[in-house]
Amino acid sequence: MRIAKTRLIGPDGNEAYAAFAIALSFFVFAYSFRFGQVSILAYYALWMPLVAIDYRRVLGNYARYAWIFAFALFACLSVFWSQAPGTTARAGVQYLSHVLCALIAMRVVDTRTLVRGGLIGTGLVLLYSMVFGVYHLDPLDGTYSFVGAFASKNQLGFYASLAVLFAFAALFLGVERGLWKFAAIGCVLVALYCLKASQSATSVLTTVAIAGLCLALRALEKLAPRHRKMLFLALAMLAVFIVIAGAYGGGYEMVLGAFGKDATLTGRTYLWQQGIETAGEAPVAGIGYQAFWVQGFALAEKLWADFFISGRSGFHFHNTFIAATVETGLVGCLLLTMVLVVTLAGHLGRLLSAARDAEALVLFTVAALLAVRTFVEIDILNPYHVGSFLLYFAAGKLADGRRRPVQRSAPYRTAFA
Repeated sequence: MRIAKTRLIGPDGNEAYAAFAIALSFFVFAYSFRFGQVSILAYYALWMPLVAIDYRRVLGNYARYAWIFAFALFACLSVFWSQAPGTTARAGVQYLSHVLCALIAMRVVDTRTLVRGGLIGTGLVLLYSMVFGVYHLDPLDGTYSFVGAFASKNQLGFYASLAVLFAFAALFLGVERGLWKFAAIGCVLVALYCLKASQSATSVLTTVAIAGLCLALRALEKLAPRHRKMLFLALAMLAVFIVIAGAYGGGYEMVLGAFGKDATLTGRTYLWQQGIETAGEAPVAGIGYQAFWVQGFALAEKLWADFFISGRSGFHFHNTFIAATVETGLVGCLLLTMVLVVTLAGHLGRLLSAARDAEALVLFTVAALLAVRTFVEIDILNPYHVGSFLLYFAAGKLADGRRRPVQRSAPYRTAFA
């Protein structure tokens, strides 16, 4: 059977395969803990074989991606001082290969296809949770909340937030038209139901903030770049002022009260304190990537017991910077923060400078969502997570420096069994 290379590594011509690969990747990220290693192998099978088709076009020049690989490589190196070297070695290789898959996807998937695949993927994830989901009792605040097919309502809320983001891209950012807009509306309705049922304050607040940001940036595009930059700076300063005024004026307590939360954020402040103290014991290079939450480690066992985690797994510090510092020290935290900040600032710069750049608008909002969540979640710190996949996808687009990473060339064909 003869298949044109452009059907797989286009991106002009590979829309069907690329959207399918993005959607299935999202589903694997969501439920690999349910389907096991087979699902992870399916994820690798979507992206890694593309290198064999045309490695130059699929991989590109990795010299320009050095800053993107920095944290992943440092995580792998931490095996030499890790307190759990076996765990660190496995997790480090997984994270590095995960980054590689994200960069391969970046080279062969354009923005419109990412939005389509994101709509399909998040839609499937949320529908699966609605069909097979359950309610869990939170022993800390005594409330029941819908967690879907996840172990945490915050993960369900995150996928709902992503669904809203991709739907906004399809409906308001000019990325899609026609039937895809109806699909986006359906996705929004499902996402809003899941947000309400999950009662995840983090996800609701970040979704509202990012949706507002999308609309504001879309309106800014109507201005000339020079005026756009001035207005954005003024709005950013106003937003900072409002946040500070709200924090000192009691707005913080009002928002928490609206979601039934106390001042400790359901125990997160205690977790942060424990994490900061642990990070202080090895502040430069940490104790090893993913070497803290290991069964038998005294403090991890204590925290599992304090938070009623009977399975003694699947827990974290609910703060990316604290978790990264504990595991990889200030060096690793700075390297990971660099990837996030450069990606966020880079796409913002493109957005404010170009007459119209739909790719920068979509990827900036994705990076903004991830940046906001870093203070309460660890979406970009683990392999096989939709957050880290999207971060490195967006970082690769920025480093690649082209609207379409793989240029269309004269069609040529290759044979596959």
